[in-house]
Amino acid sequence: MANKVTMTQFLIEQQREYPGTSGTFTMLLNDIVTACKQISHKVNRGNLIGVLGSAESENVQGEVQKKLDIITHEIMVEALDWTGHLAGMLSEEVDEPIKIPPQYPKGKYLVLFDPLDGSSNIDINLTVGTIFSILRCREGVDAEPEDFLRKGAEQVCAGFVLYGPSTMMVLTTGHGVNGFTLDQDIGEFILTHRNMTIPEDTREFAINMSNQRFWEEPVRRYIDECVQGTDGPRGKNFNMRWIASLVAEVYRILTRGGVFLYPYDSRDPKKPYKLRLLYEANPVAFIVEQAGGACSTGRERMLDVKPQSLHQRVPVILGSKDEVERIVKYHLEG
Repeated sequence: MANKVTMTQFLIEQQREYPGTSGTFTMLLNDIVTACKQISHKVNRGNLIGVLGSAESENVQGEVQKKLDIITHEIMVEALDWTGHLAGMLSEEVDEPIKIPPQYPKGKYLVLFDPLDGSSNIDINLTVGTIFSILRCREGVDAEPEDFLRKGAEQVCAGFVLYGPSTMMVLTTGHGVNGFTLDQDIGEFILTHRNMTIPEDTREFAINMSNQRFWEEPVRRYIDECVQGTDGPRGKNFNMRWIASLVAEVYRILTRGGVFLYPYDSRDPKKPYKLRLLYEANPVAFIVEQAGGACSTGRERMLDVKPQSLHQRVPVILGSKDEVERIVKYHLEG
């Protein structure tokens, strides 16, 4: 363990920079870390413990749930509802906010989460993850739905955990972005990626090309220019990536640069957008901005979007700042 900084040590050292704090926030983060360790174990064991496959039910989004969608949701709730740190929770998997049981004290924070991002990948052994966001709230009361309808700029913390060849947590508290890798031998997250920043130059974009015929013109224009490579206006060749897991896409951009687009499409007028604002787009936008990148709907900075509903969906364009600004420019011109 010589010269290794555990997440617990990292959080305590950060707490010391703010004398007079109660330590509640640090304890809350440790509770989230504990839940994610449990999820990592379930994902890692997979079919050995019978947690893969469909649950034959749908969530509030109308999406078919995997068994692990339900299991990971329950792990998050059970790890957090008793702690006294929270006034309420919001999960992708349920319609209404999750209230704190009456036998437990109410805290001053809200946690919003997608317990298993990219769950369509789980049965084919590809990367999945957990995304979370933390907001402040009125202390000692049950949170109401309107308490969650806050701009992303009000987040005090955001993070995601990547369950891949190794388990990694990427975290920001508004002072840069740091990455931690789970050391399975000692059961601790170790600081392995300090002060992560998104490379400015990029030759990669990530988008689901099968939806091309449904895109708006600004997105089609940008992708066409990338595909033209050295023969087009960009004067360089691009590679396309697509993993179908938001956390995996964002992690790649944090380490290699690039741009990720899940834009408006006209295929289903009732669902023109895919990603949810409060517990997917906002937390990754906070992380990306803190790493020197940008995140937009195409017409508005993501962290400035005023939520209208708990499970609101939005178009997402994020990554290297210059590329995002180019795409926004195309939207404004169009």
